Amino acid sequence: MLLIPAIDIKDGQCVRLRQGDLNSNITVFNPDPVAQARKWLDLGAERIHIVDLDAARSGRPVNLPIVKKIAEEFGNDLVIEVGGGVRTKERAGQILDAGASFVVIGTAAVKVPGLLHEVCSEYSGSVIVGLDAKNGIVMTDGWTKSSGHSAVDLAKKFESYGVDAILYTDIARDGMLTGCNIEETAAVARAVDIPVIASGGIRNLDDIEKLLEIEPDGVTMAILGRALYEHTLDFKEALDLIDEHQEDWSL
Repeated sequence: MLLIPAIDIKDGQCVRLRQGDLNSNITVFNPDPVAQARKWLDLGAERIHIVDLDAARSGRPVNLPIVKKIAEEFGNDLVIEVGGGVRTKERAGQILDAGASFVVIGTAAVKVPGLLHEVCSEYSGSVIVGLDAKNGIVMTDGWTKSSGHSAVDLAKKFESYGVDAILYTDIARDGMLTGCNIEETAAVARAVDIPVIASGGIRNLDDIEKLLEIEPDGVTMAILGRALYEHTLDFKEALDLIDEHQEDWSL
């Protein structure tokens, strides 16, 4: 399993939210996202997950220069995936041209399926779909509106479009350190043949161990956010646990 530290950028700073709330509960953890990327690389990260929170609100690539700088400095050593406000094929192209390996499309994938078709066709091998769900139902528009579709059904649909992975987030748990929704994450993974990335609520090594139990279902990656920044989970200890699991599996 690949563990992916998150870097959420707002007003040029590395922050964390609770349940995606851009209006309150914002904590600044590092004024320099580039330095934060360097820290995760030095600690052993192979991949990072960047969210442009300003773009998620405005649709404008406000923090694209920061993404580009991170890619220029660390792109040879880190796989970079970027999401937030990706509403057009041109925006997806800008992110990839800036040096990201993957672009993450959320609300627009659900509301404008034709867009997802276009992006997958143009940028095959570089597209992740983010499914943000509450009680198994995918939410859109900053997690404020129900799509009326289950995460399992949309995961199957988008797999047929040619996306490379599904990023599944339980929004009730995101940033809350209450534990990952293992059951629903596994259900999505069992419904598709592409990798599923777990997100939302991961707190400590116990949560990593639970995720490892569903790795055979296809949950091959997990995004780590507030747990790392508030030190309820030590990244190097988590990587060691992954290595131990791999060694046990190979015996």
